[in-house]
Amino acid sequence: MRDALAHAPAKQRTAVAAMLKTIFAQETKAEAEAQWEVVADALREKQEKLGVFMDASRDDVLAYMDFPREHWTQIASTNPIERVNREIKRRADVIGIFPNDEAIVRLVGALMLETNDEWTVARRYMSLESLARVTDNADVRLPTVAT
Repeated sequence: MRDALAHAPAKQRTAVAAMLKTIFAQETKAEAEAQWEVVADALREKQEKLGVFMDASRDDVLAYMDFPREHWTQIASTNPIERVNREIKRRADVIGIFPNDEAIVRLVGALMLETNDEWTVARRYMSLESLARVTDNADVRLPTVAT
């Protein structure tokens, strides 16, 4: 949305945003793709650059709709990655200066392992039942011990 609005004139951003939001209000991917074409064609008439941008980004933007509907909000959300980035920044600020690149990799790697364990065991972001529908492995279950 931000990238698309960057291609729109400042005075028209509210109208462009409203048009773009109609795409994401659709119930199915086919409906969203059809609405995408309608919006892209309407925008292309006044903003050629925005129309070209929309043509190039459609598949990437609508990729989340290939997953079950209950996953859509979690996939579209950047909250988990923003949380991890804040935690990396907090810990890096405590250390201050790193002696070499390996020290940074160790810190971030340790934090990633800790986050993975936390999300695997304590904070299940997506249910196992809903994940089983999108995996080739029908036998999805929690490990008895988190490693």
